[in-house]
Amino acid sequence: MGLLQYFMPAKAKKGSAKRAKDRLQIIVAHEHSSAAKPAYLPQMQQEIVTVIRKYMDISADDVKCECNYKAEDDISVLEVNVNLPKFG
Repeated sequence: MGLLQYFMPAKAKKGSAKRAKDRLQIIVAHEHSSAAKPAYLPQMQQEIVTVIRKYMDISADDVKCECNYKAEDDISVLEVNVNLPKFG
């Protein structure tokens, strides 16, 4: 047993490991979010607008596409938000 281990309680060691893991997850998530977005995303967004325009009148600004990385699940998620005109 090292000298430092003798003076550090086991509880503090586990807490610092958890904090280090949490910090690393935040850094990884930030790196993925600041990474370049997929090259196909603008074209996909335009195609979605084109399809929706077959059925109703919307502008290109009404559709937002984002690709997000979720570190806790280690997956990428495509999020599409469409503002539709009010019906009625």
